Order: sequence, then C-alpha cells, then structure tokens
Amino acid sequence: MKNHCALTIAGSDSSGGAGIQADLKTFLANGVYGMSAITTLTAQNTLGVRSVQNSTPEFLADQLDAIFEDIFPDAVKIGMVSSANLIEVIAAKLKFYGAKNIVVDPVMIATSGAKLIDDAAINTLKAKLFPLAKILTPNLPELKTIAATDEMERGAKKIFDEYGCAVLAKGGHGHNDANDYLFDGAGKWFYGRRIDTQNTHGTGCTLSSAIAANLAKGYDLKISVGRAKSYLTGALSTGLNLGRGSGPLNHGFNLRGADFND
Repeated sequence: MKNHCALTIAGSDSSGGAGIQADLKTFLANGVYGMSAITTLTAQNTLGVRSVQNSTPEFLADQLDAIFEDIFPDAVKIGMVSSANLIEVIAAKLKFYGAKNIVVDPVMIATSGAKLIDDAAINTLKAKLFPLAKILTPNLPELKTIAATDEMERGAKKIFDEYGCAVLAKGGHGHNDANDYLFDGAGKWFYGRRIDTQNTHGTGCTLSSAIAANLAKGYDLKISVGRAKSYLTGALSTGLNLGRGSGPLNHGFNLRGADFND
C-alpha cells in the first residue's frame, strides 16, 4: 500500500491556526503524510501578527533538498512567501526535482486589506511559480491584484490564458455565499453554504492544503477541489472558538479519536 505524502512550503503561525501548522493538520486529516519547508517565522495569534522573520535563501534551499532527496512528495502546496529571493529558490528547486501537483495559494492580501508582499515579490511569484502550478487558489482581493478584476469567471480565465495553470477563484470576501469558480480550460462552479462564524483564521491555507492532499492521493483536479471544499465546510462549521479574535478551524473534526471537548 502506497503512503501518500505532501509538502507545504509556507510560513509558520505560532498560534497554530494558519500557515504550515494548518497545512500539516489538514494533510493528516485528509490521509496523507505531511512535510514542511518554512519560508517565514511569524509571532502571531488570533488578534494579529506581531513580528515576522524570513528564512534565508540558503536555509530554505537546504530544507527543500533534504525533503526531495529522501521522501519525494506526491503534491506540493505553496503558501506565504514574502521575498523575491525565496521565490526564486523555490522555483529553481521545484524545477530541478520535477515536483508535481503544485498548488499555489498566492498569499498577497491580509484579511484587513493590507498588502503582505511587495511588488517585486508579486512579479517574481507570477513569473516563476505560476507557470509551474497545477492550480492557483486566489481570494477576491488576490484575484484583482493578479488579473486586474475581481469578477471570478473573467479573472480565472485571464490567469489561465496567461500562465497555463488552473485557477480556483474563491468567493466569500464581501459575498453572501461561499461559491468558488474553477477554470481549467472549462469552467465549473462549486457551490457552498456560508458558515456564520468569526473563526475563519487559516481558511485559505486549509483549502489549498486539502486540494494538495487529495491530488497527492491521485484524485483528479475537480474531485480534489470538491473534496477539499467539503472538508473546509466541516472544519468551519465545527469551529473551536479559541482566542479573542478570529479563531482557528477544527481541522480534526472527523478524526477518530477523543473529542476535542472531552
């Protein structure tokens, strides 16, 4: 029996709700072995980010070499990368090792609306990582940054035409629904119910990681997106209500162990 593996290349969230912590929990909950290469250390909680410290390009390269030379991942999820130099390293290593099933969550805009990476890093992300991706998962502000429109069908097709990767344009920001639009040469809407909760910290990380986990197990793109969306709905609807701000999801809602509240 094959052991399926997935790698997250992203930032660390010290409060455990987003970043590599959310990714690794999502991988486990979706039945794959998770590995990580850390791009950024953050000191944060449910109320916000206090400080950030990037990995050096050399250390990130060592992390990626250590992973690919020993346990080759069946899928790769890329999250927050705030430096153009780090993006260059990631792209070079993914190409060198022939990585597959690459899911890029183009983390650019915070929930508050603040830009998380500068223009040079955005341009490098577009030029170096988008063409390697199997799928991008932008939210509406990120879609507008990349495609100069937040109209989901038009923006997703524009990115697909320019970079050759599938795009899942995520609804939710300013919408009264939770509908997402996938374009991979043909369009498909994924409809969902909006969960009335403030505990949404890490939703983007969780969805993209769940897609990667299902791709790692051999599901095709549309099925992987559908399964990931169902998992996210479950994790949101059984939220943990931790912290004094935007709390984390319940990533382990379907694990067969002791209940979180036991």
